Amino acid sequence: MKKTFVLEDLCCAHCATKMEEGIKKIDGITDASVNFIMQKLTVEAADEEFDAIMKKVVKICKKIEPDCTIVL
Repeated sequence: MKKTFVLEDLCCAHCATKMEEGIKKIDGITDASVNFIMQKLTVEAADEEFDAIMKKVVKICKKIEPDCTIVL
C-alpha cells in the first residue's frame, strides 16, 4: 500500500531529509519520501502492517521535528 500524507509545520529541508532516512530504516517500509517544498510524506509498506508502521513513522517524525504533524 502506498499513501501520501500532508505534513504541517515542517520547518526545514534538513529535518525532512533526516525524517526520510529514519522512516526508511523501519522494518516493513518498502519506500518513503518526504517532500519539503510540497510538505508531503509518501509511505509505501505492506497492507497488513500499515497501521503499525505508521505509528512508528509518527514517532520518528516527532523525535526529529516535534512541531511537525502528519495529517493522517
